[in-house]
Amino acid sequence: MLLASAMFAIMGSFVKLATEHGASLPQIVLFRGFPSVILLLLWARAARQSIVPTSWRLHLWRNVAGVTSMWSGFFALSHLPLATATSLNYTAPLFIACWMLGWGGAQRDPVRIAAVALGFGGVIAVLRPSINDDQWLAALFGLLAGSMSAVAMLQIRQLGRIGEPEWRTVLFFSLAVCLSSTAGLAIDGWGYADLLGYAALVGVGVSGLFGQLAMTRAFGVGSALLTAALQYSTIIFAALLGMGLWGDRPDNLAWAGMGLIIAAGLLSVWRTMRMPADS
Repeated sequence: MLLASAMFAIMGSFVKLATEHGASLPQIVLFRGFPSVILLLLWARAARQSIVPTSWRLHLWRNVAGVTSMWSGFFALSHLPLATATSLNYTAPLFIACWMLGWGGAQRDPVRIAAVALGFGGVIAVLRPSINDDQWLAALFGLLAGSMSAVAMLQIRQLGRIGEPEWRTVLFFSLAVCLSSTAGLAIDGWGYADLLGYAALVGVGVSGLFGQLAMTRAFGVGSALLTAALQYSTIIFAALLGMGLWGDRPDNLAWAGMGLIIAAGLLSVWRTMRMPADS
């Protein structure tokens, strides 16, 4: 999971770099999904695995939410400091906790209430020192990415319960990503990336693929609670990369906000694992 977190932070860096060197957002989305499609289709053919899904409906909702989250998250990464955008993208457990409190039968759970309060207090702390007047739209898209990621996580959980293999879920998501990028390219055009921009696009695909594979492996064989907790190291990796590559210098309030988001996410994950009947 630490490897996956590092890969996703590196992917975020490549997203910013590709944007700075002329790549369009649809290009970035295409390069994120295409390597996974090719690799998984080749593996399925070699292993003689069927690609017919168990439930089209669950895949549809998972992909609508996941694709929306990816586009929103990449937009935020393109326009915000790396650590700020990554922190907003990792608010999904807070939105899941909100859903539990509102509709999931956990209305009186003080732990989830505390997690939500801590987490969104952290969001406010991150945004106030880090966001300029012209960056609020990107910040809202970062929060949209977190909320849609929460919806996607709930659908992935349902797919797992009906026995859908993880590789097939990733395959159909990657196909949906590529289809959405094709529509985006028809509207926005191919972009004007230079040589470094194309190198960054390749980096998006490679780092995203290795991050996805490492995360799938971690959740498949490791402790679910520890694995879910370690994913928040992505925020730390992103902060270090932002400082090293772009000279980002989060102030004390921003660091405190990131810490609150991480603490709230860990608290929410812990509560969900401890109370499987409510999740």
